[in-house]
Amino acid sequence: MSSLSLAARDSATMLRRNLLHVRRYPSMTLNLLLTPVVLLLLFVYVFGDVMSAGIAGGADRSAYLAYLVPGIMLLTIGGTTIGSAVSVAMDMTEGIIARFRTMAIHRGSVLVGHVAGSVLQCMMSVVVVGAVAVAIGFRATDATALEWLAAAGLLALVSLALTWVAVGMGLTSPNAEAAGNNALPLMVLPLLSSAFVPVDAMPGWFQPVARYQPFTPAIETLRGLLLGTEIGHNGWLAVAWCLALAALGYTWSKSLFNRPPK
Repeated sequence: MSSLSLAARDSATMLRRNLLHVRRYPSMTLNLLLTPVVLLLLFVYVFGDVMSAGIAGGADRSAYLAYLVPGIMLLTIGGTTIGSAVSVAMDMTEGIIARFRTMAIHRGSVLVGHVAGSVLQCMMSVVVVGAVAVAIGFRATDATALEWLAAAGLLALVSLALTWVAVGMGLTSPNAEAAGNNALPLMVLPLLSSAFVPVDAMPGWFQPVARYQPFTPAIETLRGLLLGTEIGHNGWLAVAWCLALAALGYTWSKSLFNRPPK
């Protein structure tokens, strides 16, 4: 069997292991998923009329729902990847990684299994949040099949990039609690983006913070694909951010994972 086949086989085994963990201990995934769902319902039903009046000049909760959903989807991905950081930290501190290192398995398959499992979790979480959004009135009827496919590809790319960063945070954390705290910016940054209000409606001093961060271009691109708004240069910026973060997270994680145990 070639080394590539061995790597694929071992990575598939590690993926299955991580998915079994999710099935046996679903509380973390449910807790992380609950936050974006609560925020979606809160902003639509409590703040929806006021927010839509400020954005569109008229109280239209359905219009604000359409504006809000793409941002909530990205927030969902950021929250789900926190679980990856915690899971990696638990593996590192509970000794299972040391045991894996003594076994005849492909070294990188441990991290690949975590990353693949996290991307699948992210996409499933987005589907759940999307289903809630549809249930309360969200529609993207003007989006073509190609635009839906592009939107799914963007969400998967964002999931991959943030997961590699989260894996690095988990590897550098001394315990699971610290990993959760270290990865918290992955869920906070979407709150400081254009997820809830347009960048132009923010205070002038804060607009550069919201505009030049990874989540805003991805959110605006997703809005353009699903709702037909102007994408402009945001599509290229979103892809560039994702590729840069994925490369940075992969390099960082690989370096941390390969260093000699203390």
